[in-house]
Amino acid sequence: METAEFWQLIEDARGRVADPADGEAVAEEAVGLLSVRRPEEIAGAQQAFWDVMAASYRSPLWAAAYLVNGGCSDDGFDYFRGWLVTQGRAVQERVVADPDALADLPAVRAAAAAGEELDCERALGIAWRAYRAATGEDLPAGAFKIRYPRLDPDWGFDFDDSAELARRLPRLAALFLPAA
Repeated sequence: METAEFWQLIEDARGRVADPADGEAVAEEAVGLLSVRRPEEIAGAQQAFWDVMAASYRSPLWAAAYLVNGGCSDDGFDYFRGWLVTQGRAVQERVVADPDALADLPAVRAAAAAGEELDCERALGIAWRAYRAATGEDLPAGAFKIRYPRLDPDWGFDFDDSAELARRLPRLAALFLPAA
């Protein structure tokens, strides 16, 4: 499965749920849509997903996720990016290019107001669950490779530095950092 086809799967899933901002619902719908495809296509979706995830493995986005979720471990960054994938290609690409653009998303503004985190661990298992549903077996070992780029050393500061976060991500900081 090519990346564009994977994104179409996500868009189709988003179109079938009541609240497309609900990453969990989008992920579950994607599992259902994917599980009716041939096993080779399902396995290919796993690679396409991790290619998309690798494209979002950026220090500025990690800083934004740290700010939005009040902290962000390695796994937490995967889960945050899983949520971001469920928001669709246009949102994901815009936010990867400008993480401060997260402040424009209604789901992010609502999370800030409610003190909620944005993550979707279930998105990481879309292909795994679809493959199991289609075949009764686990996705074959080695069905995908993760190729993460190096992180930007210019963003290698302590994400607990509120002043630096506010300087680099001003709109998000206005939503998530307490007023000084």
